Amino acid sequence: MFLPLNERQFEFWRMRRDGMAGVEIAKSFNISRQSVSKALQGMDSKVSRVLLEMARSNRIEVTKVNFERGVLFGRSVQLNADAIIFVSARHGVQVWYWHEGNCGGCSRFDECRELLEDYAREIGIALEGSGNPAEMADELFHKLEGIV
Repeated sequence: MFLPLNERQFEFWRMRRDGMAGVEIAKSFNISRQSVSKALQGMDSKVSRVLLEMARSNRIEVTKVNFERGVLFGRSVQLNADAIIFVSARHGVQVWYWHEGNCGGCSRFDECRELLEDYAREIGIALEGSGNPAEMADELFHKLEGIV
């Protein structure tokens, strides 16, 4: 299951996630507010299906979800780890498992750091901590959980 990240519908959803009202979105595209509302309803449905399907397929028990923000918090019983599933305009749908450890020796260090930096920027959360991906994720997702 995927999200149409390059479609207008997703752009409307992203703009609303960033805090723009439906009326403002309609004005910026020179279309009716009803058209924006209908597109957002369709996108909310797609986001909810994708988040819940990702949780099911990754065996994550849902604890908190916000479809308008595109984020789901949960727990993987089999991995004994908290997890978050989120929608990123640049990276698509992602699953992150909370973990501690030395990320410095990991081959995906730069990839994880870039993902977290991009997502934090997308949703307007400033990261103040280190460049260690595990610590960045902890800071980012705790801040996000506080606003969802």
